[in-house]
Amino acid sequence: MSTARKPPCCKVVLLGDSGVGKTCIISRYISGAFDNNSPSTNGASYASKILTFENLNKTISLDIWDTAGQEKYKSLTKFFYKDAAVAILVYDITKKDSFENMKGYWYEQLQEFGSKKIILGVAGNKCDMYEKEEVNENEAKEFAEKIGAFFEITSAKNNTGITDLFMNAANRFVDPNYKGNSGEGKDQGEQGDGNIKLDDKQNKKEKKRGCC
Repeated sequence: MSTARKPPCCKVVLLGDSGVGKTCIISRYISGAFDNNSPSTNGASYASKILTFENLNKTISLDIWDTAGQEKYKSLTKFFYKDAAVAILVYDITKKDSFENMKGYWYEQLQEFGSKKIILGVAGNKCDMYEKEEVNENEAKEFAEKIGAFFEITSAKNNTGITDLFMNAANRFVDPNYKGNSGEGKDQGEQGDGNIKLDDKQNKKEKKRGCC
């Protein structure tokens, strides 16, 4: 009896400070849901979707890892992204320090522990709070261009730029020559039960606010 072969895996990791909205971004993309009071990630959590690119006759499993941004977990996160195909650096447009930490600590970690061929993305999250913006969008775009990353402004709360963010990553994985800013693949639904697989709830007592 033959078993279905799992499509090639594209491992994507989201990196950034605690509270920038990584968990909410993934939840919005995978399930379409938004929870402003979702708990902080302890260590890492995982979710996936199957994507088909008919123009390239390719199907992949987009495996998305949400890494903890708290100080106490920083020594552990490197183990989750050292073999990643894509890394998306996330900052909160309303918090300048999250942008500086993204440019400094998180990008430096990728340089040290990530693959030299890793695909990079930068996401400025919480654009629904534009009136409180502390990070100039042009400054962020310049940084993304400098490190060879694609750039997206997002809001998990308003579902702005979320699909484009992951389709941008997926297209670059299946086609190294892809230079566009929108996805060409088709979403084939969630793998398995389609739920985000988070850590044991008993170990998640810490809440983060405003993760949109």
